[in-house]
Amino acid sequence: MTDKDQAYTDLRKHLDRHPIGFPATRSGAEIKVLKHIFSPEEAKIACCLSWRPEPLSAVYARARHLVDSEQELGRILERIQKKGGIESKMKNGERHYCNAPLVVGMYELQVGRLTPEFVRDFKAYTRDKRFGISFLSTELPQMRTIPVQKSLRPEHRVATYDEVDSLLQSAEGPFVILPCICRLKKRMEGKPCSMTVREETCMGFGHMARMIIESGVGREIDRAEALSIIEENQKEGLVLQPSNTRQADFICSCCGCCCGILDIHKHLPRPLEFFASNFQARVDAEACDGCGLCEAHCQVRAVRVAEETQTAAVDLHRCLGCGVCIPECPNKAISLVKKDTDVTPPQTREELHEIIMAAKKGRVGRMKLTGKLAAHAIRTGKIDLLE
Repeated sequence: MTDKDQAYTDLRKHLDRHPIGFPATRSGAEIKVLKHIFSPEEAKIACCLSWRPEPLSAVYARARHLVDSEQELGRILERIQKKGGIESKMKNGERHYCNAPLVVGMYELQVGRLTPEFVRDFKAYTRDKRFGISFLSTELPQMRTIPVQKSLRPEHRVATYDEVDSLLQSAEGPFVILPCICRLKKRMEGKPCSMTVREETCMGFGHMARMIIESGVGREIDRAEALSIIEENQKEGLVLQPSNTRQADFICSCCGCCCGILDIHKHLPRPLEFFASNFQARVDAEACDGCGLCEAHCQVRAVRVAEETQTAAVDLHRCLGCGVCIPECPNKAISLVKKDTDVTPPQTREELHEIIMAAKKGRVGRMKLTGKLAAHAIRTGKIDLLE
């Protein structure tokens, strides 16, 4: 192995010790993904960062053998950030730097640098079972699903972190809108989105927005435009997925035909064990006439119209509680209900990563998860997970 290749292997091992993980595969696709983002020298520098945001001086204490000065290190970190390889944020008036997970992180920040080669290598890596097990083994998911506004009623008594308008009203500025990288990727593969022709549907707030603006891949907007875009996203039936935090860093508006997260959901035998949501849909069988509009609009195949009864039924092991089906029902036969246990997300992304890291699964834990998934797949007959 050359010194250049060793730099990427070392970075891969370094990232795998972080909360989300970055496992090796037999194909080596993960090394190819890193090569799209980092030069060998940048990979060595990235190994000096932590998953926790740290000031430049702390990073320099570990990287001083690689650079001539702290100022040079700052310029290199800025360059890596602009390529989507690391993240930064301002804390107490000082810039802090940290490694970024592949998802949610490096992948989304490639929106302005997407190439067919990156799409090929990213797809090969994220479809490998080792990546899937690592991604699913976190104590808490990185994203959650919240209902669309028209599916909510006053009696739901929705918490601010589960109500999109409240999330936007309380979010810290600046605001940024950027193209959905999943839809760009699908279009590059010759499979344009069937839900929307608009590109700008995903948004970031606060330090995430500042970082995106500095990377040159987003467009700064005000709060009013953010609310307008979210309203349009809901009209088109997109699923709202913010960061799994009370203080939202981002909101993705997703579809079943393009979104990688929803694609994982559709391939899991019992996906709700790995997804966060406080709601689920319920059908009033007496009011349902079996028109099938709810089934047609569900992005994760959680609603089916039974042939024998000609009424809709909700698979509660699959329903995300997104509420997309609710406004479509002409008879108001389907509604959202709160789950028995209301789960409060962590306050910030840093707190989320702390929780994930504290409960990070080792080899035995990942093996148990693999066995559990296999058992669910066999029990439900959804064996494509095992192929």
